[in-house]
Amino acid sequence: MKKKQSDLIRKALEGSIFIADDTADLPTALTSGDAANLLALPPGYDDIGWVDKGDGATWSRSVDTSDVNSWGAVEPTRTDITSQTDGLKFTAQETKRRTLELYEGVNLAGVTPDATSGEVHFDRPARPATRYFRAFGLFVDGVGPDTIYVAKLAPKASVTDTGDQKWSDGDDPVGYEVTLTAKYDEEAGTAMRFFFGGPGWKALLEEMGFATTPPAGG
Repeated sequence: MKKKQSDLIRKALEGSIFIADDTADLPTALTSGDAANLLALPPGYDDIGWVDKGDGATWSRSVDTSDVNSWGAVEPTRTDITSQTDGLKFTAQETKRRTLELYEGVNLAGVTPDATSGEVHFDRPARPATRYFRAFGLFVDGVGPDTIYVAKLAPKASVTDTGDQKWSDGDDPVGYEVTLTAKYDEEAGTAMRFFFGGPGWKALLEEMGFATTPPAGG
């Protein structure tokens, strides 16, 4: 009765996290064509760059439920999901405008470096406003015809937590630990969107249990 398929075990060999303002266009597909080639993201998505290897891109999901208990029943007779929260945590290792915006909770679009020295300085507002972003995480597994792409999109996400920042001459660089929490986005019609594609994915569709031909009458 066993059916264990080791070729369906995925590993995030490499990947990137892309952040855009919430006014950027939404990705609608990950790949295209018979070769299932990877599509470029819409304009405005910035690669966060190198992130700490320990956590990589850590996606979280929590679900809260409410149970109905009924007379004569020893287990709940009804369970409703009352809330679900998705999040993305990573530690960026590159110091640049986008990582500073996320970590410090500021908008640096209007900050201009000093024309002579190149210096940049800014202040954190006394009452920072909540700012929303589009967060797109992508990883690749396999090579050549076995390449598989997996991506998650939080179309409306805000920074809800940051980690301590350590300055030292040890092995770890200066990092920017950020946790983003996904919210429901009216334009996308969801809080989370998922993508799976690539030539390796296409070759495994039937093995993974996906229908490869339209249903009768469809």
